[in-house]
Amino acid sequence: MSNRILLVEDDPINIRFIQVVLTKKGGYEVLVSEDVEEILRLAREADLAAIIMDVSLSRSNYQGQRVDGIFITQLLKQDPATKHIPVLLATAHAMFGDREKYMELAGAQGYLAKPIHDPASLVDAVQAVISA
Repeated sequence: MSNRILLVEDDPINIRFIQVVLTKKGGYEVLVSEDVEEILRLAREADLAAIIMDVSLSRSNYQGQRVDGIFITQLLKQDPATKHIPVLLATAHAMFGDREKYMELAGAQGYLAKPIHDPASLVDAVQAVISA
């Protein structure tokens, strides 16, 4: 079983926090990218246990269009080679009902409300989608 997590995130503070927590407390190897082509390649080739996907990406483009984490997750879920990888959506836009809407739209397996402050709940959320 792989212990590799792909973190798709554009905020350096969130990247650092999530990397440190998942590496030190979860024992995971954390890859980071917000480049859509690289994300798709890593999903196919890097033997990922899970992907943490920021919903609101500021710099991600695909085929000349700005895209968000929902769109990238949809791409991953449409590809037979990557659709099995569990995706945890991460967003600060956590209004009532958003969780279900985003998860259904994207086909994601989990959801993290940002900001993430509790290391244990982050590790638990990742482990829950991996073992589901």
